[in-house]
Amino acid sequence: MSIAAVSVCLILSIIPLLWLPSLPDMPTIWTLIALAFALTFFPFRRLRYVQLGLLFFAWGILAAQEVVWPTEHLTKGPKHVEVVITETDGATTHKGRIVSLDHASWYGRTGIVLYGNYLPQPACAGQRWAMTVRLRAVHGQLNDGGYDSQRAALAQHQPLTGRFTHAEVIDASCSLRTQYLSSLTSTLSTYPWGSVILGLGMGERLAVSADVKNLMRETGTLHLMAISGLHIALAASIVWLLARGIQFLLPCRWIDWRMPLIAGTGFALFYAWLTGLQPPALRTAVGLIVLALLKMSGRQWSPWLVWSGCVAAILFVDPLAVLSQSLMLSAFAVAALIFWYQWLPLPAWRLPRVVKPMINLLHLQLGMLCLLLPLQVSLFHGISLSSLVANLFAVPLVTFISVPLILAGMLLHLFPLAHLELAVWWMADKSLAVLFWLLQQLPNGWLDVDGRWQLLAVAPWLVVIGWRLRSWRSVPAVCLALGAVLIFPLWRDKRDDSWTLHMLDVGQGLAMVIERNGHAILYDTGLAWPGGDSAQQIIIPWLRWHHLTPEGVIISHEHADHIGGLSSLHAAWPGMWIKSPLKRAGHQPCLRGERWEWQGLTFTVHWPSADYRQQGNNRSCVVKVDDGRQSVLLTGDIEAQAERAMLSHHWQYLTSTLIQVPHHGSNTSSSSPLIQRAAGSLALASAARYNAWRFPSSRVVKRYQKEGYAWFDTPQSGQISVTFSRHGWLMRRLRDQFLPRWYHQWFGAPVDNG
Repeated sequence: MSIAAVSVCLILSIIPLLWLPSLPDMPTIWTLIALAFALTFFPFRRLRYVQLGLLFFAWGILAAQEVVWPTEHLTKGPKHVEVVITETDGATTHKGRIVSLDHASWYGRTGIVLYGNYLPQPACAGQRWAMTVRLRAVHGQLNDGGYDSQRAALAQHQPLTGRFTHAEVIDASCSLRTQYLSSLTSTLSTYPWGSVILGLGMGERLAVSADVKNLMRETGTLHLMAISGLHIALAASIVWLLARGIQFLLPCRWIDWRMPLIAGTGFALFYAWLTGLQPPALRTAVGLIVLALLKMSGRQWSPWLVWSGCVAAILFVDPLAVLSQSLMLSAFAVAALIFWYQWLPLPAWRLPRVVKPMINLLHLQLGMLCLLLPLQVSLFHGISLSSLVANLFAVPLVTFISVPLILAGMLLHLFPLAHLELAVWWMADKSLAVLFWLLQQLPNGWLDVDGRWQLLAVAPWLVVIGWRLRSWRSVPAVCLALGAVLIFPLWRDKRDDSWTLHMLDVGQGLAMVIERNGHAILYDTGLAWPGGDSAQQIIIPWLRWHHLTPEGVIISHEHADHIGGLSSLHAAWPGMWIKSPLKRAGHQPCLRGERWEWQGLTFTVHWPSADYRQQGNNRSCVVKVDDGRQSVLLTGDIEAQAERAMLSHHWQYLTSTLIQVPHHGSNTSSSSPLIQRAAGSLALASAARYNAWRFPSSRVVKRYQKEGYAWFDTPQSGQISVTFSRHGWLMRRLRDQFLPRWYHQWFGAPVDNG
């Protein structure tokens, strides 16, 4: 079988890991392997592809089973482990790799994130610690169109989080990389752009400020900050040129054309190790090894065969890399470049030597801008309109000036040549100063794009194919029909009699969106933490992705897990109204007796009363939303005392189809009278899986189920959306209905609350 056939077979066999709802068990895997070997006895050549496909598929499933196994077997009771630290913030968060479990060697690639405790002495990467730990399975918040942290953790082989109750250092020595990085950080601390130099040279992106990252994102140059093929391939090319130059000084009998290639590949591997073997660096190293082997075969290989061979090798080394967004983006970008230059090459114009490089670069950037649109829209929910101009000067400046200077500085740092090293760092710093000054002169070109544009983002690919095949002449009807399909989501009218309540998965907080006819109202805004809040991270991106502009927000009460994102939301949409019981400037009252209409829905406030003086949970604004047939009762964090007071007035008006479970399912709320008077069918609770209060309480869950409610909560279901219409209601739960994937499952203990 050819290399191309094996590569394609491997890629197609591993890709199903993206969509499998659950992983096959071990008997099924052994059956697949046995079937693959049984096919050896059949003389049909095409069965070899099926045989290889089964083996590669089993290989991918085994890799997924390896990363899932610790979540089921290491999360029961304390464990005695030895951990090699791979990354630390110097305080209470440490990442490591388990190398020993209960005094027995551990051969899996099991990563662990420890948080909440200071180690007995300063930690650094490379240290080996003996610990007693209590481990938890990875669990991430899941929202439609949001960042999938659980999938990312499994792609990075980090299925466990936890805390240690005892820690003792076994080997306190730091790794050579850490020692080198510490020395380099000290040297660069005096330079204004030292953090960016560390990001470009060593992959230390955490040192780069949020303002710099936002500027690069808005100008479409953030890809330059990643340690990727650009940096490592450039380093390998420089070493190849040096080795080739040295060969001119050697006798002919000592010259071998393979030596520069081996030297460049070897240095690329060393550089990938020096940058911490981050996933993009590791994938680039694997790709360069494949490329070197293909080159040393002495044959001419097509770009598509090289691409498929590299991707297949990466997936064979690490099948879970198929879950990585960065691999998807890198592989798609290279495929787009190959497609662009084969299907729409630059015409062979006779141009001056000074102009031709600029035209080539413009042609390259135009291709990347157009062909990367599908992934840009899907992954980042936006595009940079200024990226074309920004990359015209940023790519040459970083590639041919900044990165070579940084590589030279990193090499000189190993030798006692202080003056020469400082001169190189000064030039590298000034080159970055010029780069960011130019980027700051560009207008803010970032454009948020909503989900309706996903189909239309594929249009550039279809246009190029149609242009080359002359489809607009041969089959114009097909082209028009395809165009109508692509733009259908943009002109489709969403107006109908239905409306939807979305409970977003914001962890230990509450954020709900009421949507009708393309308009939205929010009830609570999630939580806040130092440096961020739920609105910035989840709510605003979610609203924009779903093409919703909030007209108003109802704040139940003043606690940070309910009002945390209000400032960010108000900054994004200054014109929206705010209703709350807080009596703050700019807030309209949300007190018992208030009533208003919105998009055909009736909102009535049932608590608190105007004369109620208590603050906190019991002053939560309780709102009923009614369409005349179905209704929703939004309760905030109201507790039993206020529930009884509310029920003493017009309790018959509280009957609802759905109730938002008060106070995240705390046993201090959801008294039996409230549950009985609401007489609903659905109970929805918002909480974090590993919250300190063990919400929702199992007693509360049983209380609702006893009264005939169907219980659902965000830890188990992720985002929950309930659509109401004249025919009844329809629920969509992301984790187990809309996006049922094996990597979205609830791992570990079946219940984590009290």
